[in-house]
Amino acid sequence: MLLSPTLDRFLAGMEYPALRDDLLREAAREGLCAEDRALLESLPEQSYSAAWHIRYRLGRAALAEAFESRKPVAA
Repeated sequence: MLLSPTLDRFLAGMEYPALRDDLLREAAREGLCAEDRALLESLPEQSYSAAWHIRYRLGRAALAEAFESRKPVAA
């Protein structure tokens, strides 16, 4: 999954550890677009230790979604 450059810079500049609510509050304060904020909202409610942790979770969710959409429909 490719993050927008704005979201990538935001994550790099965040102070960690950070809860999902901290990320959402700071994203709104910094004026991130609705799409980037929606990605952050999709994260599980937990504490994140670093930007890579968030990128990993977002990438994993995108991969799971891609595989889910490829499942054949039972006849």
